Amino acid sequence: MSQRSVLILYTGGTIGMWADPRTGALRPMDLEHLEEQVPELERVGVKLGSVAFEKPIDSSDMRPADWVRVATIIGTHYDSYDGFVVLHGSDTMAYTASALSFLLEGLGKPVVLTGSQLPIGTIRTDAKENLITAIEIAAAAENGRPIVPEVAVYFEYSLYRGNRTVKVHAERFEAFRSPNYPRLAEAGVHLRYERNAVLPLRAGPLTVHTGVDDRVGVLRLFPGIRPDWVRHALATPDLRAVVLTTFGSGNGPTDEAFLDALRDATERGVLLVNATQCVGGRVEQGRYQTSRAFVDMGMLSAYDMTVEAAVTKLMFLLGQGLSDDLVRERFQRPLCGEVSAG
Repeated sequence: MSQRSVLILYTGGTIGMWADPRTGALRPMDLEHLEEQVPELERVGVKLGSVAFEKPIDSSDMRPADWVRVATIIGTHYDSYDGFVVLHGSDTMAYTASALSFLLEGLGKPVVLTGSQLPIGTIRTDAKENLITAIEIAAAAENGRPIVPEVAVYFEYSLYRGNRTVKVHAERFEAFRSPNYPRLAEAGVHLRYERNAVLPLRAGPLTVHTGVDDRVGVLRLFPGIRPDWVRHALATPDLRAVVLTTFGSGNGPTDEAFLDALRDATERGVLLVNATQCVGGRVEQGRYQTSRAFVDMGMLSAYDMTVEAAVTKLMFLLGQGLSDDLVRERFQRPLCGEVSAG
């Protein structure tokens, strides 16, 4: 049996920084000599390759063009490796993972995003375990077929579907959760995969999409939100879509001035999407009086999508040059496991 191969792509973030154990000084990790800095990798039994952004990006500075850049690099090396590990800062990792799940249409190999809360070399670092296990998952196969042929996030002993993740803590090692979908795997003494939760292997070639439309906004509702402020925000020039993060199961104010501001935006062609600001659960638009007006004005439901998935899915669909009707239709059906059937 030939040795499995994994490409490591470093975009930026704490995991790519090496902390000198004696001085604590931070310096970029040398990916070409990764086994010297993480000697445990020699025992993993995986052939490693590496690519790094010339100028690493803090994840807070990641933009849609950078998602396309990552997808393009994976596409360029797709036939040469069995899996991919993307080293990424944790702050916007859920956005990048969601975007990649849409941009890599027909993906049939693992793409595992991981990072760390502490740099490698730091006492009590989580970086080594996250890196080593992400590589093992990216290389894992049975009968020559990858076990996890999708975009995923690995952090602190748990593997999640990438477009189902949210970052829930700024300091704990357990920084991510998948509130509306089960884990794909748990790392303990053994790696235990939840086979029924993993996407089936998709047949056909990989298509790397490069069209992304960033004219998408997010409007978080709060008690006392001013209708004139909402109207002003929705009047942004060239705005194409807005995700409203609403209360509970998709509810919002019934104030007519507020609703009129939303109606005016829809009449101008702005696509409005209703996503709950709760960590878990789903939108049930129209269940209560406080969301029936949303149904009447044609607002789309995000169902149980994360805000990260809703935003990146809109950017992806709008970037494909589809008609408004097709964008609306495709937004509400699963493309790669990001939403449960409505």
